[in-house]
Amino acid sequence: MDPIAFSIFGIEVAWYGIIISIGIFLGIFIAIIRAKKENLYEDVILDLSLIAVPIAVIGARVYYVIFKWDYYGQNPGDILKFRQGGLAIHGAIIAGVLAGYIFCRYKGIRFWKMADICAPSIILGQAIGRWGNYFNQEAYGTPTDLPWAIEIDGVMVHPTFLYEFIWNFGVFIFLLAYTKRKKFEGQIFIYYLILYSIGRFFIEGLRIDSLMIGPLRTAQVISILTIVGGLALIKILKSRKGYKPS
Repeated sequence: MDPIAFSIFGIEVAWYGIIISIGIFLGIFIAIIRAKKENLYEDVILDLSLIAVPIAVIGARVYYVIFKWDYYGQNPGDILKFRQGGLAIHGAIIAGVLAGYIFCRYKGIRFWKMADICAPSIILGQAIGRWGNYFNQEAYGTPTDLPWAIEIDGVMVHPTFLYEFIWNFGVFIFLLAYTKRKKFEGQIFIYYLILYSIGRFFIEGLRIDSLMIGPLRTAQVISILTIVGGLALIKILKSRKGYKPS
């Protein structure tokens, strides 16, 4: 599979970038519709996106560089070479959420309300973005003889990018369906964090290119911390005014 879609004036345009862009634009479109239903001003999602998206990309790169510092410490000139790959979704989420929090504080918008609006869009973008890994022939798993295995360098392996696409898209559908049943602001976003982390924990165990913290897979450690933190947040937010018990 050729990772390059086409060239313009000698500049190669990768499928990965195209697919990530599609995920971002679809996510923004869905968030705009959801924001209108929540009676927020029409351009609020566009304003947020102009800030949060680039900061999320920077966060994804910084996170990756930190956990690959054994290489980048010796090759600092490669840190800004985004086109060579090296983005981590957990870094994007952390940076994007921080940017969103600051944006909401500045605009006088309730953060948890905005987080609930954006959560389905975020997980949809993640789902679509995994197909970029297919074109790059990356984010695959250990050897397997299962019928849906894909061939990488002559070896049949788990298509872990596909597993995560299926899981994330399922979470997207669930979050949309559950929105009308939510009992407090922030519930949809926290469910996104928990459900994504559950799937990522198990799928990460099949991958062979994980970022590591010593002997541990970084994504699995972060997933466990996120699940525990999400459950704690549910308890905290339930105690606030506005909770609607069944």
